[in-house]
Amino acid sequence: MRLGSLAETATCRVVVLAAPVSKLAEVVSTIGPHLRPGALVLDVGSVKMVAARIMADGLPDHVEIVATHPLFGPQSARSGVKGLKIAVCPIRGRGGRRAAAFLRKQLGLDVILTDPEAHDRAAASVQGLTHLIAKVFVEMEPLPTRMTTKSFDLLMQAVGMVRHDAPEVFDAIERANPYAADVRRRFFAHASRLEAELSAQGADATG
Repeated sequence: MRLGSLAETATCRVVVLAAPVSKLAEVVSTIGPHLRPGALVLDVGSVKMVAARIMADGLPDHVEIVATHPLFGPQSARSGVKGLKIAVCPIRGRGGRRAAAFLRKQLGLDVILTDPEAHDRAAASVQGLTHLIAKVFVEMEPLPTRMTTKSFDLLMQAVGMVRHDAPEVFDAIERANPYAADVRRRFFAHASRLEAELSAQGADATG
């Protein structure tokens, strides 16, 4: 099998952009002149509002656009993708429905049809909190591995699913999602209040 150039790949009927959101505009600009009329262009990034805007603004009018986000990573898909979730956001043309049907029927994925804003609002909590908490756990290592509870084991299992993600993934989830900052502020505000309550109770107990 021969690997084609980016220009050659862009002439395919379906083009999947697997690039960090920070590089997406550059990729879109590069492939734009080579895309055939009626081609379907999809991305697979973690943030959809920025990606959708970049593709809609930068890709030629004669292509269809779908923003997608597989809601799983390599660790989750080790045994296959059947039954796993994927968000599909139709942006331009009718390709979104066709892509959703293919993903559902051929790959067995649980397809969630949505729009970029709704996706990012949910992902700010679903992914933003998961990766944030996982990063804190990793920073606290080494943690116990033998005398543990089932709930702790499940937490560490969740950490293991994202600990090896590329730094660009964490950066996109926490910085490129316009709703992530508010979720972080709320999380740390609740954590700070709880810490203050526990510290006050501890002082009362020892005083």
